Amino acid sequence: MTMRSCPCGLPEAYGDCCGRYHSGTTAAPTAEALMRSRYSAFVKGDTGYLLRTWHPRTRPGTLELDPGMRWTGLEILDTSDGSAFHSAGTVEFRASYRGGSLHERSRFERVDGAWVYVDGEFLP
Repeated sequence: MTMRSCPCGLPEAYGDCCGRYHSGTTAAPTAEALMRSRYSAFVKGDTGYLLRTWHPRTRPGTLELDPGMRWTGLEILDTSDGSAFHSAGTVEFRASYRGGSLHERSRFERVDGAWVYVDGEFLP
């Protein structure tokens, strides 16, 4: 069996990388790790994880993912704060999909000690 690297772009296997966050065995330690794990959840179609890691005040009631969407890569462009020593942080990234890419600056906050996605601003 071949070890495939995690969809988030890090060299670890999915189970040792974002998979452990998706399964709930551990929480993402930084805003960037949460961002990467949320990208992987989009790749895997894990709406439960996406909703669980969304800030309660901005979380949609439901989330419908396009089953035809094929995510092809994640590039982290910039991070600000978002470490174990912060209560908020931002991650700027480019997520590529078949036919284009999405450039966003996402805001993250801690709720009860866990990082959650607040919202994002699309960039050109």
